[in-house]
Amino acid sequence: MDSLMAQGPQFLEILWLNVILSGDNAVVIGMAAAGLPPALRSRAVLFGILAAAALRIVFSLGATWLLGLWWIELLGGAALLYIAWGFWKELRHEAEEAEAGHTAPDKTLMQALRQIIIADVSMSLDNVLAVAAVARNNMVMLVIGLTVSILLMGLLGGALARMLDRYKFIAYIGLALIAYIGVELLWEGAAAANEALALGLPLPHVAAH
Repeated sequence: MDSLMAQGPQFLEILWLNVILSGDNAVVIGMAAAGLPPALRSRAVLFGILAAAALRIVFSLGATWLLGLWWIELLGGAALLYIAWGFWKELRHEAEEAEAGHTAPDKTLMQALRQIIIADVSMSLDNVLAVAAVARNNMVMLVIGLTVSILLMGLLGGALARMLDRYKFIAYIGLALIAYIGVELLWEGAAAANEALALGLPLPHVAAH
């Protein structure tokens, strides 16, 4: 009992991390699925959740090793900025078609799945590394964090897709969030590279999540 009580603050920190990071993942899944015909939307959301769950399991197995790679966050940040740019072009194209009185063609399922996979790799990795850093090799806590994140994505992904389809301004908020996370990861990766490679650049040290 005392052991469980002692792990309470650690559990709450992991829970909070998963609320934030799984919410980010759900935003990407929702944005990618929102441009699909309604008949395909649930498939894309389900695929995104399953892919993210599988990636989190794989990354969890090598979390300790991955925490030591300084270039991981650079790759993750670049991938998210690429996704943000793709979403920006989609939103602008839809707006231009609406202004011209045309109906923008629906995106294909493969286009949505490609966006989801790229973002899932980056965000799932970030999620696992953040939780692993807090869990400190506590496998029970790592598994709890993994389970919570999967449940949250399942709850949020489909709802966000429906909201984004109805209220377009939310898509721009989601886009800004994805871009912000991408820039943040690039900054943290640059700071980690500066320290690991002894580059001597005037960048502050950034602690692991």
